[in-house]
Amino acid sequence: MGSGTSTFVIRWINFLTMLLAIAVICFGVWMSTHHDGCRKSLTLPVLALGGFILVISLIGFMGALKNISILLWIYLVLLCLILVGILVFTVLAFIITNNGSGHSVAGLRYKEYQLRDYSSWFLKQLNNTKNWAHLKSCLVKSEDCNNLPKKYKTLKQYKMAKLTPIEAGCCRPPSECGYPAINASYYDLSFHPISSNNDCRLYKNSRTIKCYSCDSCKAGVAQYMKTEWRVVAIFNVILFVVLVRTSSSMKINKNLSFSMVPVNYLLCWMLRKKKCCQESFIQGLKMDCASDLSYH
Repeated sequence: MGSGTSTFVIRWINFLTMLLAIAVICFGVWMSTHHDGCRKSLTLPVLALGGFILVISLIGFMGALKNISILLWIYLVLLCLILVGILVFTVLAFIITNNGSGHSVAGLRYKEYQLRDYSSWFLKQLNNTKNWAHLKSCLVKSEDCNNLPKKYKTLKQYKMAKLTPIEAGCCRPPSECGYPAINASYYDLSFHPISSNNDCRLYKNSRTIKCYSCDSCKAGVAQYMKTEWRVVAIFNVILFVVLVRTSSSMKINKNLSFSMVPVNYLLCWMLRKKKCCQESFIQGLKMDCASDLSYH
């Protein structure tokens, strides 16, 4: 790839990344004006992420536009940090979400979830009184449970529904309690529960109580979080591969060719090609470490 083409590619990659960062920041600003406590709790992380991406993009864009060596060095160092961060987060995400799955119940099209099936990290977060108080208030405001009668107008429709993990865990008592359903939002609690599960005692038909204090509700939230984390982890794998491939294949002009050393060195180190890295670093990329790896 020629130096002009490479510089053009770097500029456009960072320009598109800047647009993405601006979109993330706008979303964060929108959340800050929203009255929902759940969205407000994510405002600062979203704004910080958008700002960090924007700063890195500006540094890389200006470095490529003006051929400023120091800016490209800073850009590449930050890029290396992002790669390491993505790698660490992805590994942890897969470890944390490895446990936990739903249990099929006869006569139901959806699954029920049990809190003990999930990782210790989820248990620690969800059993924390302060954390759960905040999450519970968000669940009450979300109207998920209160909307069930609108979605399923008859008892037959409700029994044939495929409820989400949160709806199955927070909006109804566990099936083992044996409470007969009157409609999508009301159960006959005059029956003595046939199970010793504490959730049977905690469930109430009140719109603000339901099963929000139940372990089944926490399990539903854990399943929702697990699904979201898995999606993010898979996206991070793709992002990591794209960033490594892009950074290891870019060539800057002759005066700045050494600027790609940090990324190539990181790539080689992660793949245990230390000798290759040392030669590449010393010779100023006389041999392309990433290209060498493709033949092994």
